[in-house]
Amino acid sequence: MPKPKTTNGEERMVVVVTQGNAIFCGWTTDTHGDVVRLRAARQAASYSADTHGLLGLAANGPGKDSRIGPPADIAVRNVTHVIECSPEAVKKWEGAKWAS
Repeated sequence: MPKPKTTNGEERMVVVVTQGNAIFCGWTTDTHGDVVRLRAARQAASYSADTHGLLGLAANGPGKDSRIGPPADIAVRNVTHVIECSPEAVKKWEGAKWAS
């Protein structure tokens, strides 16, 4: 089954997971296929228990003790999951800091 694809060309923030279990979050207009190009992508190097798992990253955003890297434009390959972010999650992803 194909992954969701925007029809209006507007960017939306999504969480993307790869076959190697790398987790990225960023802005895209197209989530069709096993390569997704993300603008201002952030990698979740780790996420805290208060995130409530992978789907929680898209629903709630990263938690206070999560380790979120700096933004970069990337092409994510070998995509297995694409999850659309809620407005609350977008705010937390964009404001996330690397917790030490």
